[in-house]
Amino acid sequence: QVQLVESGGGLVQAGGSLTLSCAASGSPLSMYGMGWFRQAPRKEREFVACIARDIETTHYTDSVKGRFTVSRDNAKDMVYLQMNSLKPEDTAVYYCGAAPVANRVVPIHSVEYQFWGRGTQVTVSS
Repeated sequence: QVQLVESGGGLVQAGGSLTLSCAASGSPLSMYGMGWFRQAPRKEREFVACIARDIETTHYTDSVKGRFTVSRDNAKDMVYLQMNSLKPEDTAVYYCGAAPVANRVVPIHSVEYQFWGRGTQVTVSS
């Protein structure tokens, strides 16, 4: 079992930055590919970014490439999402997930994830 707790959300103006954190407990984070998804009102949950167990391999949805950076610290069991140049369309609840995948796999589909946090709200005002 892995427990995930997101933090760092909030209200920010367009063009601003936020850093989301995801703290894991229960099992070593190094055993999981980690990802960030988001869900806006009246929309389905969508993939944002993920990072493989090897720390080096990452993948982003096109709309956040060049603006968001995912990283992880396996020693601290933490995952981060640095979000720059935020836009109103980035407004959503952001969820951290853990996927039991092989070392270099980047899990981009929600079905690959076994554990989820409860989410943190990000609101970007125009």
